[in-house]
Amino acid sequence: MTSRVRLLPDLRERLIQHAQSSPREEICGLLGGKDGLLTSVYPVSNIDENPEYRFLMSPEEQIAAMRSMREKGETLAGIYHSHPEIGAVPSETDIALAAYPGVHYFIISLAKDQPDLRCYLLDGNKFREIHISVPSG
Repeated sequence: MTSRVRLLPDLRERLIQHAQSSPREEICGLLGGKDGLLTSVYPVSNIDENPEYRFLMSPEEQIAAMRSMREKGETLAGIYHSHPEIGAVPSETDIALAAYPGVHYFIISLAKDQPDLRCYLLDGNKFREIHISVPSG
């Protein structure tokens, strides 16, 4: 497993904008990739009964996102969600529900003035933080 992930600036911005579009509720979605590069963002509706502090992706939208990835020659490369009021570290629920080793888990925190975006990989039954490289341009 790699200790860094490359995230293009426009994708980083889309993740942050998605989180900021719903500052009081968790947002979520998927990231498609090709050849080790994250290439697309697929926002998915959060249908959890308590979206202020949990997320549950719409199954229909997940299927549609996976279909779009397949049509574009992408694979599932990442899962993302936001934390409106806590830091960008995995919660106990995030760890308990994580099921995709090798997929990048991004968390966007809106708890402070500036959004904080962090990335993790599932390593056994815990997350390991991965450095995010954002190339200029």
